[in-house]
Amino acid sequence: MEIIEKDLVLTKDTHFNESIEVKGDIKGYYDLTVKGNIDARNIVAHNIDARDIDSHNIDSHNIVARNIVARNIDSHNIDAGDIDSHNIDAYNINAGNIDAYNIDARKINACDIDSHNIDAGDIVACNIDAYNINAGNIVAHNIDARKINARNIDSHNIDAGDIDAYNIDAYNINAGNIVAHNIDARNIDAHHFVIAYETFKCVSYKFRRTGGFAKCLDSEIVIKDKICSKCGK
Repeated sequence: MEIIEKDLVLTKDTHFNESIEVKGDIKGYYDLTVKGNIDARNIVAHNIDARDIDSHNIDSHNIVARNIVARNIDSHNIDAGDIDSHNIDAYNINAGNIDAYNIDARKINACDIDSHNIDAGDIVACNIDAYNINAGNIVAHNIDARKINARNIDSHNIDAGDIDAYNIDAYNINAGNIVAHNIDARNIDAHHFVIAYETFKCVSYKFRRTGGFAKCLDSEIVIKDKICSKCGK
């Protein structure tokens, strides 16, 4: 490992054949490629390509790494195995696991997302655990959130406080109140009400509060009595 006792100032595209530990900051809007790990206080570079990155703040156009540990990440594209960060502001995120407080991104492609707030255009993930989700399209196996505001939700299981969406396609929904344009689900467990504007299809629905109701404004509620052997809907 090469140890740099002060700031590393990038005046050109820079390559290291071993891991680096920078006591100060990495500065300079050039490409930084490291065949190993980067440990620095703050990193500002055009493109970062390293195995593991441990930094307080990262500001980069593209980040390619196995693991990223940082307080704040501001990047156009992030391709990483695991991301542990307080704030992430990015255009595209492709990761295995994301553990963050706030995620602001255009597209998120991840295996697992654990975040307080998610504000994204599209989310594709296996598991999503968040306090608030605000997204255009969500495709996930399991969603656990307090509030979900999305255009389209395609999920196997949804466990949420309140859901406000255009289309919901799910196997099981456990939520407080649900308002959507179209609902297609197997079982729905809601607190007080479920309202669909155009279409409402499910196998069953029930409410945890006395006087709960389900309603479809433009058509009748369709109770499905045949479950597809392939998709379970």
